[in-house]
This record gives sequence, structure tokens and C-alpha cells, in this order.
Amino acid sequence: MDQRVVLRRVDIARACGESEAWVLQLVQASILQPLADAGDEPGFAGEALFVARRVQRLQRDLGVNLEGAALALELLQRIDELQARLRRAGLAP
Repeated sequence: MDQRVVLRRVDIARACGESEAWVLQLVQASILQPLADAGDEPGFAGEALFVARRVQRLQRDLGVNLEGAALALELLQRIDELQARLRRAGLAP
């Protein structure tokens, strides 16, 4: 049995204190990706909430638009990947 956490659009909106329309904007900007097998109303993996909150902070703290947030998320993910590679190579703490 699949033990993944599946969130609905309303769950993410409520947890972030935002509207469902905002969550749809994140989907339209390709920041959030609905699960493929979610049925009538697309669901989201639990990680989507972490991503949505990160976008919220980028918008609130830095005033970035959704396109800027998408780019920042991509760069932050790349930094995380590079840091992990350095740790595995024994070149970083």
C-alpha cells in the first residue's frame, strides 16, 4: 500500500494562509506539479507544501514574482545538489 502523503489544493492553500487560486498559479508557473494519478481533483505530494511555503517566503521577503520564485527554487535545488556532492567527496562538512 502506498504511504505517500497526498495533499489537495485546499490543504496547501489553508496551510499557507493563501487562496486556492494562488496554488493554481503555482501549478501554472510549473512550481508545483500535481500527481499524475490523483483523479478528478489533482493531489500533490507532501513536499509540495514545503515548496509552496518557500515560494511564500521568497515573495514576502524578497518581493519576487512567480517566475523569479521558480528560478530561485531551481538555483537553490542546484546548490543543494552540489553541496551534497561535495560532502560525498569529503570536500565539505
